[in-house]
Amino acid sequence: MMLCNDLTMHLVPADRRSHHMLDGERVCEALSGLGDCGDIAGWAGRFRALGDRSRLTLLICIHQAGPISVTDLAVAADMNETSVSQALRLLRAAGTVTARRSGRMIRYELTDDNIASLIDQVAGPRGRSGHGHGAT
Repeated sequence: MMLCNDLTMHLVPADRRSHHMLDGERVCEALSGLGDCGDIAGWAGRFRALGDRSRLTLLICIHQAGPISVTDLAVAADMNETSVSQALRLLRAAGTVTARRSGRMIRYELTDDNIASLIDQVAGPRGRSGHGHGAT
């Protein structure tokens, strides 16, 4: 166990206790930033979803439009419906989006608030344009 200058104790994993450290307090700060290993795995999965251009495009469209169909996503993202469906299957499996059925229509929406926050930070907040916004 190490005692940092700020009186916060951290356990250095047994396999790293013999490693040379230059600044024990920095090691403590780094360890506290890592948190639970499950958090790291979850974030890695989120970044994997965001790391693909097509999936990122779909996530931004879904975040902006709210519940939206595969057909409408294909138009908005300039993709074919088969590619959209395949990407959505991966995003659903990752727990990033969910499908909601309304009669024969299935619409997709974002379920991961962390992804929504990342999209807001990267793409910036954008107001919804609303319906009936054709050219005049």
